[in-house]
Amino acid sequence: MAPKTGHISEQPITLRNWAQHINWLNVTFVVFLPLIGCVSAPYVELKFPTLIWALVYYFFTGLSITAGYHRLWAHKTYSARLPLQIFLALFGGGAIQGSIRKWSREHRSHHRYTDTDKDPYSVKKGIAYSHMGWMVLKQDPKRIGHSDISDLSEDALVRWQHKHYFAVLLTMGLILPTLVAGLWGDFAGGLIYAGILRIFAVQQATFCINSLAHWLGDQPFDDRDSPRDNWITALVTLGEGYHNFHHQFPVDYRNAIEWHQWDPTKWCIYLWSKVGLAYNLKQFRANEIEKGRLQQQQKKVDQMRAKLDWGIPLSQLPVLEWDDFTDRCAKGEALIAVGGVIHDLASFIDEHPGGKRLIKGAIGRDVTAEFNGGVYNHSNAAHNLLSTTRIGVLRGGCEVEIWKRNYDSRKLGERPMMFDM
Repeated sequence: MAPKTGHISEQPITLRNWAQHINWLNVTFVVFLPLIGCVSAPYVELKFPTLIWALVYYFFTGLSITAGYHRLWAHKTYSARLPLQIFLALFGGGAIQGSIRKWSREHRSHHRYTDTDKDPYSVKKGIAYSHMGWMVLKQDPKRIGHSDISDLSEDALVRWQHKHYFAVLLTMGLILPTLVAGLWGDFAGGLIYAGILRIFAVQQATFCINSLAHWLGDQPFDDRDSPRDNWITALVTLGEGYHNFHHQFPVDYRNAIEWHQWDPTKWCIYLWSKVGLAYNLKQFRANEIEKGRLQQQQKKVDQMRAKLDWGIPLSQLPVLEWDDFTDRCAKGEALIAVGGVIHDLASFIDEHPGGKRLIKGAIGRDVTAEFNGGVYNHSNAAHNLLSTTRIGVLRGGCEVEIWKRNYDSRKLGERPMMFDM
């Protein structure tokens, strides 16, 4: 039997090779470490100061991913002074989601190749895969779409964090939260709650951006790809849940553009700009944003419109001479002409709100002027209903001479034909 070649991800998972498919380093930090915290928590008292510290540290590390890894480094939506960069780089490392360089490379590939085989965490492979499976299972790096990170490779702070990432991970992820809780004598609680379980919470919240934000919600700007807007996802991801907007306008420092939408990451970036820590906040032009919104609304309207009966298209109707029209009426067909289009009202005579007599009096005539306000200005509903009864087009369009005689009769004070629908 010839030896198997290629990356392990190209081979089916079997009882013999399943361990080779697992990315054990990632599993250690996203599965085993949280399990240790969950198993230990019942034996470690959660003290109130430690709970507050865990929540504060959750916000610091989560914000460092959303405002730092994501909006600052991956998308360059704003610029930050060095002190803020250092804060975001250190506390972002405490979220244990990889280095800035690695995280941004994968995220840029995700944006460039959304929902394709080159997307490192494509939701098309299943919500479980996009949430955690892509980290738990090994991926062939050659299959992930290329993304340009030359700007990050030239960033001294990004290079330093990448080179010393495991030291940053241990220090900011586990040691610092433990030592801070030790100030009130709760080293164990600091490690379990502010350390391990806080890491687990931040990771799961961030992973929701790759899974829930591509599965749950609306698509107000574009529905060709999977990203969606949803306030629930925004709530657990510090504002990253307005993902349909973000994928359309990734260089905008905001995810939520409405005042009532939850985006604490945006608010923090804005506040940092007011105190001089951030600058060059980028916003996509409002005109282009509204164009995208309107185009998507029009697309939905067109989809709804396609499901309705608007009558036979004029281009598909037979062309009839005026004599053919009048001959058919003489033989008993209930035809009228409006705007050069012939309509068969046989099925509507009994339903006409103005009575049968008015409909019968219109048969065989061009009643364009009367229908459009000469006698009664018919409603939009009447026009829509009329369009479903058309059967042909008059050669030459509206019969001008007949319309002229009707118009002249009204000028002379003669009683015009009453046609009401």
